[in-house]
Amino acid sequence: MSAPEAGLAAGLAAEGLAAGDLLAFNGALLAAMAAPGPALLMAIRASLTGGRAAGIATGLGLGLVAAGWTLAAFLGLEALFALFPWAYAAVRIAGAAYLLWVAWGMWREARAPVGGAPPRPGHRYVVDGMLVNLANPKSVLFAAAVIVVIFPPDLSLGARLLIAANHLVLEVAVYAALATLLATPAARAGYLRLKPVFDRVAGLVLGALGLRLLIGRP
Repeated sequence: MSAPEAGLAAGLAAEGLAAGDLLAFNGALLAAMAAPGPALLMAIRASLTGGRAAGIATGLGLGLVAAGWTLAAFLGLEALFALFPWAYAAVRIAGAAYLLWVAWGMWREARAPVGGAPPRPGHRYVVDGMLVNLANPKSVLFAAAVIVVIFPPDLSLGARLLIAANHLVLEVAVYAALATLLATPAARAGYLRLKPVFDRVAGLVLGALGLRLLIGRP
């Protein structure tokens, strides 16, 4: 083991956190991020339409809220949802409505040229990413389930903050890599050629996810 690796392991151990547990957590996160869903679709579309910076900004917004859901799970938000089902239902309905609105916008503007709209500031992409992940309160239930399986229950506050920070870094790194890959001229040219098909398929998927969130089982 190299000196930096030994130092990292010692630092994690000081917080009561095993490196193997953190790796298992990251593996679960990567598997969840790879599954087709609103977050992945938004990151792909932002990268193809707005370029690398737009994709990274969207990924930052997605990561901020995803890490926030993980921290909320550590702080017992899922227990609060269980105690007050109406609160969870309110977040779920609002999230479903937002996803359906985004889906309708994608479908309606599928044939609109990419260059027809004025350039968007970077913070708008960050907000878009945040709203997409805020629209899915089930993320906190997923995070809670993963946390219970992987981590010991007596973690320090520092360890919990470290896990949430690790989640943010992982999300931003993955979406930055995706944005770099998709912002190439070849990828953008392919998207422009198939934009109506891609946007309408993405709209259908987001609409289906919104309906599932709205009428599915909590």
